Amino acid sequence: MVEIISKVKPLKLGLPKGRMESGVLTLLSDAGINVQSSDRDYRPLVSLSNAVAKSMKPQNIIEMIALGRRDVGFAGADWVKELGADVVEILDTRLDSVRLVAAAPPEIAASGSLSDGRLIVTSEYVRIAQTWIRDKNIDANFVRSYGATEVFPPEDADVIIDITATGATLRANRLTVIDTIMRSSTRLFASRAAMADAGKRERIEALGLVLQSVLEARRRVMLEINASSDRLHAVVALLPCMREATVAPLFGDAGFAVRAAVPRSDLPTLLPALKAAGGTDIVVSSVDQIVP
Repeated sequence: MVEIISKVKPLKLGLPKGRMESGVLTLLSDAGINVQSSDRDYRPLVSLSNAVAKSMKPQNIIEMIALGRRDVGFAGADWVKELGADVVEILDTRLDSVRLVAAAPPEIAASGSLSDGRLIVTSEYVRIAQTWIRDKNIDANFVRSYGATEVFPPEDADVIIDITATGATLRANRLTVIDTIMRSSTRLFASRAAMADAGKRERIEALGLVLQSVLEARRRVMLEINASSDRLHAVVALLPCMREATVAPLFGDAGFAVRAAVPRSDLPTLLPALKAAGGTDIVVSSVDQIVP
């Protein structure tokens, strides 16, 4: 018997190490894609068909995708900007949302001027920081940091450029935001070469669709309401559903059952309004995935 060997190359997936890791692994798991640590910790086993994974720092994932060594992977938009990488954004998960900001001690922030003498600006983001210095026309020396950027001021730097989620770390180090440079989040990126390959493009877009279905489901709940014939239109009119509500007659012509996937954030005002409009037997349930 002649053994048939598949010529379809595996999809090479980059998984982030660090602060993004937990959110990405949970997202994949909720999408039915399990990631299991192996004997080689940086090469976990992934249940995605015909795919191999490697765990790397997000900035390295972007570099490898830009070079075509990784087909697809997760990283922040901040590193795409920093590296000037030519990659294709497939999906913004909106996980780990942060701002990339310039921050300084209160005495500098309060002055409203960055032109009083030669400053020292420090950051891990070399390209972004130097562009910011140039665009702001600031007289400054740039010092690259290698982590813990927030501890440099006031003794060793005047301004830092770093990411912040809540601002708590900046406040703890007596730093005030003086400029927001960009907003970033965990996103799925693909290489130009992979997207030019019809087979890989189809698989990458399918991965994006499955992940988007989980993200959409996290934002919505399934709402089920009963309504009498004379209250049906009033109830349906209140529903902020994705398209049109599903309406089915109840047994014995007792009215109608209405189903709709609605934004979870609307529930505090929507439920009382539905009750006031004549809705009864209201049931709210979670959904795992929604594909529009």
